[in-house]
Amino acid sequence: MRIPCPLCGERDAAEFSTIGSAPPPRPSADAPMEDWHAYLHLRDNPAGLHAELWQHIHGCRQWLRVMRDTRSHAVASAEACRP
Repeated sequence: MRIPCPLCGERDAAEFSTIGSAPPPRPSADAPMEDWHAYLHLRDNPAGLHAELWQHIHGCRQWLRVMRDTRSHAVASAEACRP
């Protein structure tokens, strides 16, 4: 699998480390308990495009939000988490 790093160009996935799915938006402090339950415990297991967080550990060390197809491992896009 090849990941297009915005700073270093396209690189092999072995240069990166992932922490898995990009987290959903965090509920506000005064959100109902059901929103917090969903945020903490409920996750989708999609077949298709999925947002993940990766870090280019053997390169620029930039964190990336990678859109990857879970069926084929094809990377649709990668963007820096912070500009």
